[in-house]
Amino acid sequence: MTSNPAADVARIRKDFPILERTVRGGRPLVYLDSANTSQKPRQVIEAVTDFYERHNANIHRATHELGEEATAAYEGARIKVARFIGTADETEVVFTKNVSEAINLVAYALGNAAAGRLRVGEGDEIVITEMEHHSNIVPWQLLCQRTGARLRWFGVTPDGRLDLAGADDLINDRTKIVALAHQSNVLGTINPVADIAARAHAVGALVLVDAAQSVPHGLMDVGSLGADFVGFTGHKMCGPTGIGVLWARRELLDEMPPFLGGGEMIETVWMDRSTYAPPPHKFEAGTMPIAEAVGLGAAVDYLSDLDLEAVRAHEQVLLRRSLDALGEIDGLRILGPTEAVDRGTAVSFTLEGIHPHDVSQVLDDRGVAVRAGHHCAWPLHRALGVQASTRASFYLYNTADEVDALADGIRAARNFFGVT
Repeated sequence: MTSNPAADVARIRKDFPILERTVRGGRPLVYLDSANTSQKPRQVIEAVTDFYERHNANIHRATHELGEEATAAYEGARIKVARFIGTADETEVVFTKNVSEAINLVAYALGNAAAGRLRVGEGDEIVITEMEHHSNIVPWQLLCQRTGARLRWFGVTPDGRLDLAGADDLINDRTKIVALAHQSNVLGTINPVADIAARAHAVGALVLVDAAQSVPHGLMDVGSLGADFVGFTGHKMCGPTGIGVLWARRELLDEMPPFLGGGEMIETVWMDRSTYAPPPHKFEAGTMPIAEAVGLGAAVDYLSDLDLEAVRAHEQVLLRRSLDALGEIDGLRILGPTEAVDRGTAVSFTLEGIHPHDVSQVLDDRGVAVRAGHHCAWPLHRALGVQASTRASFYLYNTADEVDALADGIRAARNFFGVT
């Protein structure tokens, strides 16, 4: 890429066919909902189409040429993902449906392990945060219900940071695992994962990181993060839906019991017992989302071909512009940090006197696509004293003009509802 972010974005936007369409009676689409799901570049769409048109077959089973091609494409995607997140060992990369399944896989393993550091039982403690997506809350609630373990959590400060004041009490000798988001899907807050992981490891606890919001921006090096498990999803990083990733340290995957039983996750099967394939295939039962994995591999190729440092710099320009523009609107409250420090590009807000869904509807009428609701983070909204919020989220294909369109739309909502 060149050093001119505007020129780069103009080129990037040409790769995304959907950005050329109009909505709501001919208005240009302003897509500000990438934290929900990103749009897909032509390169990913063509890779999936090419797989179905030329290489479609099941993997690891067939001895014919199509089967060999499909297997090579699927396993090739695994290698690409491993390199993208900073590990050289592709056997540590397990394909799942999404990050929710990745977290459930780990929670299931901790509840079903026979013994040792993975075993969670009565008297043990699991630590999460009030900032989590429901996908990183509910699986741990279920695990506690099954095992008698106790669920504890970090609170959130009024400015949208983790309250670390009680960390020594929360993370103690009873802690089995600490599970937290790398980057909040509501607040944009980037959490000090490495520091928390070091504290957890000092007492023998494991660490799981929900990286659904950070991996799409190239913010992931599992070697320096300090985590034992990292989950993320393809559809937020220019890839297809239906494909996610669990990265875990190989020695942990070796110890973990299988999550699902079926074809391909086995080594040998008798009528009364089975032995299992080595990781990662031990956790990939049945026919996997093959085309989706191929699409994810293409998405990784696409992102890897960009200058991600320049892309992140551009995204930070958009973030600062949005924080400044929204901060000037009367009655608007930004949830979370109001400065672009240790912060991603999801910006959630409330508007005094107007329900978030109504704000979203006015924006939609103007062609601006955002999300409204609790964003699968009900406890966080309650902690901040609000029932719901409107969220705009920016990605590599967004422009400064689109930030201005968001601010103009919010002012239009105030005028429409007579809030002055």
